Amino acid sequence: MDIASSLVQAANLMLTGMAVVFIFLAILIGAIKLMSFLVGQEPEPVVTKSQSSFKAPGVSNAHIAAISAAVHQYRNKQK
Repeated sequence: MDIASSLVQAANLMLTGMAVVFIFLAILIGAIKLMSFLVGQEPEPVVTKSQSSFKAPGVSNAHIAAISAAVHQYRNKQK
């Protein structure tokens, strides 16, 4: 085989590979758009006044003070 036929064969292989990748990506994009169309948008939940004023239970101030004191005492002992 001479160099010209090798270059032609390499160019054909490169173009075939690029075409396959392009077709695969086009099919993938089409499938994603089709799925998003079929699934559609989910409705946003309606927030009522009672839900917006709900407060999650948190750590009390006494617990925070106790933890802070314990950390402070631990750090002082490490010095």
